[in-house]
Amino acid sequence: MSIALKHQDAPVEEQLVVVIDDDTDIRCSIVDLLQSAGIRSSSFHDALDFVENGCLNMSGCIVLDVQMPGMSGIEFQSRLEDLGCQIPIVFVTGHGDVPTSVTAMKAGAIDFLLKPFTNKELLDAVDRALETDKCRRQDAVVRNSIKQNASTLTRREREVMQHVTDGLMNKQIAYALGISEIMVKIHRASMMRKMGASSLADLVKKSGLMYA
Repeated sequence: MSIALKHQDAPVEEQLVVVIDDDTDIRCSIVDLLQSAGIRSSSFHDALDFVENGCLNMSGCIVLDVQMPGMSGIEFQSRLEDLGCQIPIVFVTGHGDVPTSVTAMKAGAIDFLLKPFTNKELLDAVDRALETDKCRRQDAVVRNSIKQNASTLTRREREVMQHVTDGLMNKQIAYALGISEIMVKIHRASMMRKMGASSLADLVKKSGLMYA
């Protein structure tokens, strides 16, 4: 089945738990549980329903049934990964097996719960998934800020930054670039200021996040 998920904007600060399960009773009971715990939620009866009416850029997580008509939960997880979508997933199933659970967890699932599961098991898994999503989005904001700062660097400042993060001293950088040590210090100070780096260790960390 070929699908194209819609990219819509969703408020980062307002997390949503999406429940996808073809069993109406289970789907409704999960939604009721989440809402009773003060967790905003919505539901879909299968993956295609979410594709047509959901939001790929949502902030939150998905509680996903493994066995569904049309596209299984595992297939849907794989499709999301192909599209670069990193929404955390909590799998629920009444037909679990070790290979399937291993596949799901290796692909990044937060948990794999066998029906019937307790309310606490589900809520704990959802809490972990929401925290994972929150941290990932916060990291993305930091990385975007670092990349924006890096875009203001001149070509020479980028060269100096590369040599600095490689561990070279000012004198070595000057020799490598064919400029004076004083010019290296000037470019280095400007680069550190633009990157908002307080120390060499901070610069190395931010440089690493640029390519994460």
